[in-house]
Amino acid sequence: MIARVARRGRTIAGMAGHVTGAAAALADQVPGWVTLVRAPNPGPMTLDGTNTWVLRAPGASHAVVVDPGPADEGHLAAIAAHGPVGLVLITHGHPDHTDGVPRLHHLLGGVPVRAADPAHTVGGAALAGDDLDGHGLDIRLVPTPGHTADSVCFLAGHGTERVVLTGDTILGRGTTVVAHPDGHLGDYLTSLELLSAYRGIPALPGHGPALADCGAAADFYLAHRRARLDQVRAVVAEGLTDPGEVVARIYADVDRSLWWAAEWSVRAQLAHLGVDAGESTPGVSGLEQP
Repeated sequence: MIARVARRGRTIAGMAGHVTGAAAALADQVPGWVTLVRAPNPGPMTLDGTNTWVLRAPGASHAVVVDPGPADEGHLAAIAAHGPVGLVLITHGHPDHTDGVPRLHHLLGGVPVRAADPAHTVGGAALAGDDLDGHGLDIRLVPTPGHTADSVCFLAGHGTERVVLTGDTILGRGTTVVAHPDGHLGDYLTSLELLSAYRGIPALPGHGPALADCGAAADFYLAHRRARLDQVRAVVAEGLTDPGEVVARIYADVDRSLWWAAEWSVRAQLAHLGVDAGESTPGVSGLEQP
């Protein structure tokens, strides 16, 4: 799953790679005030497609939408059918989460769209740690940079039920690409440590199935990232610092068609170790998702 890097228009969220299963047990169910509207953009980088989550407090007139997804007319109409909507939230600015924003903003009659990056904010203020109007839901901003500089999660609750909407910071299957140079591995590890505190709370990811325990998934991701970093540290100690050569060494059992994505994370790992990784190269044509 690879979300898209807006700077290049490439899709980059995560990659199954060595890890093809879920990072935690799948959620048996999600609260009744949560609805999934999945975009029809499946692929090797987006798994089943981009997840758009619609949240509506019991008895509330207005819903909250998280991540409109691609500019697919049918998908956006399906989201609008859950209206009225009072607020649209963005987990990060990759196009497979935001390309549908302008059209959905129109379909919903100008509802505010709020993101950490002002470039993806429409008709409202950029997210900045303030309390969010959840229209009957308690929704709190959880800044989680790392996958991208503008990545955030949302802790949403009603009564005793809570969920964490994780965007591409934690996925339903596989692991996430750190989109170097916009993404930052040190920030990502810190964000995972923060999310590890949300024990027993379901994670609603930007791609893939819902997970039963956000904290357990964060622990799994942390262990995976630290193990991978140890592998990179070992090959650097041998004198190997070219990102492409590092990918060939430690991602040898990953489909070569995904090596370009692995290189994004390798460059982030090298930078984290103080090795000049240079600029990440664009993805391979044909892997990008609309």
